[in-house]
Amino acid sequence: MSSDREALKVAFLAANGLGAAQRRALGGDASTRAYERLALADGTSLIFMDQPPSAESAPCHPAATPDERRAAGYNALARLAAGRVDAFVAVAGWLRAQGLSAPRIHAHDVAAGLAVLEDLGDGLFARLIEQGQDETELYDAAIETLARLHEAQAPEVLEADGARWPLLDYDETALATGEALFPHWLPKLKPELAFGPEALADWEAIWAPIRARGAAGASVFCHRDYHAENLIWLPERRGPARVGLLDFQDAVRAHPAWDLSMLLHDARRAVSQERETTALARYFELRPQVDDTRFLADFHALGALNIVRILGVFARLVTRDGKPRYAAFLPRLWGYLDRCLADPEMAPLKAWMDRHVPAEARR
Repeated sequence: MSSDREALKVAFLAANGLGAAQRRALGGDASTRAYERLALADGTSLIFMDQPPSAESAPCHPAATPDERRAAGYNALARLAAGRVDAFVAVAGWLRAQGLSAPRIHAHDVAAGLAVLEDLGDGLFARLIEQGQDETELYDAAIETLARLHEAQAPEVLEADGARWPLLDYDETALATGEALFPHWLPKLKPELAFGPEALADWEAIWAPIRARGAAGASVFCHRDYHAENLIWLPERRGPARVGLLDFQDAVRAHPAWDLSMLLHDARRAVSQERETTALARYFELRPQVDDTRFLADFHALGALNIVRILGVFARLVTRDGKPRYAAFLPRLWGYLDRCLADPEMAPLKAWMDRHVPAEARR
């Protein structure tokens, strides 16, 4: 961190009455954000979020065309928020207005890329399950929270605490951007793979109708990174509020299958077929108006798109960004993909994978 950035952070904390707080760095993730825990004199704590505005390419302008988004860069193409603090603040406020547990915002400076947040604690679902807690209650609560989100009206603009942010559709351009990571980055990780023009044309033909289904079904608020590393257990709260929400600034309006795939096709921890089946049954119970047969077909199709997107992201993290630990997650993702490909409607993608990605490359 530059001395100028540190001086800015010190001044921000002092201006907000937190200059005397004890600061302790927290573990990072794959993003350009950094977090610290602030210990206050009264024994309470807050979270300090640092997102340098210059660290990312620009987010998507709501009116941008696909060509304009390509010119602007990856964040605009994929409709990512570029870590913008105003996105985090606006989304957090909207989530709280739905009776859900997003952190309260104690202070923020959008231009500086700094915010101080409520500390929801260390009870990440993933860590609690590793420590032996029964996952059933946790996943049931996560499904209840998703059902609440999917019943809410997803507005075009989110506003809270002086921040305003558009809730854009996860459209065909964004879906294509994610799916295209796989053929671009996987051969860089697995040099034995080579996808020629014919293979790429077949790839595009397979995904075009699936992207259209995803875009047509973009109807609900989508957290977009809804998995056990971003959910905090708050058992003292009630109902869907028992699930603390983190890392939601990239929210979009999307097909409801998307966040279910993020939860049940979790790259960082194994989610069994039985847990997936039980969770989906609970979701259908909470949303009886949903056509479960049609929804399952969409879940397998968009789940497969999500999985190949993550495979591409992780291949990029390993090869471009020098983060080899992400290679360890790949076998689990291939296993989830096999589940989706068991759906007869996914036969064209299964045949493509069998032809172009041999078994020894799927590990």
